[in-house]
Amino acid sequence: MNERQKFVEFIRPGTKIEFIGHMWFWIGSSILFLIITFAMLPINRYLIKSRGAILNWGVDFRGGTEMTVDFNREVDPGQLRSALDKAGFANSDVVKINEAGKVEYLLRLAAVTVMSPEKELSARQALQNVGGASVRKFEFPEGGDKFYVRYDKTVEPEAIEKALTAIGVQTQQVQRFGRPDDHGFEIVLSGLDQAARSGLERVLGAGVVKAIPRVDSIGPKAGAELRNDGIRSLLYAILFIMVYIAIRFDITYGPGTVIALLHDALITVGAFAVTYKEFSLTTVAAVLTIIGYSMNDTIVVFDRIREDAARQRDRKFDRVVNEAINQTLSRTILTSATVFFVTLAMNIWGTGLIRDFAFAMNVGVIVGTYSSIFVAAPILIWLNERFFKASSTKAKASA
Repeated sequence: MNERQKFVEFIRPGTKIEFIGHMWFWIGSSILFLIITFAMLPINRYLIKSRGAILNWGVDFRGGTEMTVDFNREVDPGQLRSALDKAGFANSDVVKINEAGKVEYLLRLAAVTVMSPEKELSARQALQNVGGASVRKFEFPEGGDKFYVRYDKTVEPEAIEKALTAIGVQTQQVQRFGRPDDHGFEIVLSGLDQAARSGLERVLGAGVVKAIPRVDSIGPKAGAELRNDGIRSLLYAILFIMVYIAIRFDITYGPGTVIALLHDALITVGAFAVTYKEFSLTTVAAVLTIIGYSMNDTIVVFDRIREDAARQRDRKFDRVVNEAINQTLSRTILTSATVFFVTLAMNIWGTGLIRDFAFAMNVGVIVGTYSSIFVAAPILIWLNERFFKASSTKAKASA
């Protein structure tokens, strides 16, 4: 004899939680969160001096260098930051990489070259008169690791190297460049990894750095382009979603979905503005994922609303919406909880960009679930009562 299978039900069928009756409270809460988001951007930029930008742009967006450094012994993160400050790399990020048998850190430096603007000016002045020759041309590509100098007469490479060493600019090579009568030189600077290694060993002790296996740099101009491309990708995603919604639903259902998507994206960005966690291309990917997740959740609720509204034409529309939300509540909670706890584990035990991605997903899942119920649905009810119901009443009167 077959026994009846029993399943655990977190939300039992027939549950009637009142969501819509308090919709203006939830709408007001969302408006408050959005106000905080928009307020934090200028506050970060102009009022909090330790921040200085609307968001904590990652290396991808502001330009800079990421390097992985292996150490021969345990190093305290505070000592590591202090050593980087003394080496001329102020406000650097230090992230411990937890790997068995290794003492490894991820360092994020604002610099992309050892030649800072101040050192560039000092180099121009130091090379202006070397061996009785005057500089005709000085070229230093932004973010590069080499520069070019032309003199009005012959100069020995050793004299150029000595002048630069005197002002603290270390070089790998100074060699003649171009035609002999141009008196040109190509000056190859020491790499940023070498400068970081020497700076750390000067403070923490000789031989403390075992290896620097990875160094990635991106210039400020490329970072700005990536930032603009990231913003455009968000706008394009929302635009294409609007086109899909226009085909998938009628005009009554579309605005609520679009506003919910914007709501989710903005509040997630607001969480990064408040916490000042790093905002990078990985975060943009998380926001795009959140937009897709939120739209999927909203469409599930709206499909049930549309089905129930077609069957229950005599009921008040807000009651139909409230019942549809209760009917899909179990699916919504289980799906959201699954994604939330997976990304929560990444947030707790992950490091670096993985943790930032997981943090964005944690915020986005909560806000996306919230918006499907408390933002998209109330807007649908308001549009139905304000426009659709009025047009329906006029049609019945004319008949």
